Amino acid sequence: MHFDRRNFLQSLAGLTGALWAGEAAGRPFRQTRLPIACNQYTWHTFYQREGRDWSANLDASLDEFVQSGIPAYEPSINSADDIRKLAPLLKKYRLAMPSIYVNSTLHRTDEVEKTIGTVAAIADAAKPLGLKIIVTNPSPLKWGSPEDKNDGELATQAAGLNQLGAELKKRGITLAYHTHDMEMRNAAREFHHMLLNTDPANVSLCLDVHWIYRGAGNSQVALFDIVKLYGKRITELHLRQSKKGVWTETFGEGDIDYPRLVHELKALGVSPHLVLEQCLEKQSPNTMDAVSAHRRDLENTRKLFSV
Repeated sequence: MHFDRRNFLQSLAGLTGALWAGEAAGRPFRQTRLPIACNQYTWHTFYQREGRDWSANLDASLDEFVQSGIPAYEPSINSADDIRKLAPLLKKYRLAMPSIYVNSTLHRTDEVEKTIGTVAAIADAAKPLGLKIIVTNPSPLKWGSPEDKNDGELATQAAGLNQLGAELKKRGITLAYHTHDMEMRNAAREFHHMLLNTDPANVSLCLDVHWIYRGAGNSQVALFDIVKLYGKRITELHLRQSKKGVWTETFGEGDIDYPRLVHELKALGVSPHLVLEQCLEKQSPNTMDAVSAHRRDLENTRKLFSV
């Protein structure tokens, strides 16, 4: 059978569409293993360390990406035009794109409809490429600011998040709520309000494991309490590890008990989409290049999750 790039992408889109058909029909999210992916930002941090720019020549960058063996890519997308520019490169390198990351502004009433329109247009452009999940981290009042949203802004954001999820559900696409550490401030009021005031049929959870851990003061107690509370809503994991609080160069053993996480998710009957996000920070070790590090990440992830 002749299996060219077009056949590859079309068959992958059809397979993932069939596996995730449950939520499009209004039933609870059906968890199914999608191909292991890696987030764009991970590679950005490796390139930045080497004095390179990931976005300067995306063709060359994705050529290195595929050398790692990782079969799927989770890009950060700002507009439908970004999808149209990326599509030929996905085809060229036979990369799947079951998920994308988008920013959203939902805490201001005058921004909600505009945001939903932008994300819906992105979804329409990306669905033919096999997109199944849109991950969004609603924007803070100001990046890096210690200021938090007030109760009215949190209520507006939750309503907007639910509305966005309902709109994507019409398209057979799952919305996954993502957080960094700031949503864990003040008794994690923003994090909990988003999940307690949205419909699970419209809004699932992208559990960024290390940001939850770090945002809770490097607490595995808090991390696994969140898994206990919201585990059934987890449709995607962002995977990162640290040692003594510092992000490691590769995904493996460290501060977070990932074997326990795997066990607890299996007990819940949940098989989230696995997305590597083993980013670097200033104190991270510097012993290997991006391709070598990501090859090891992929190997360790396959062993840990038995995929």
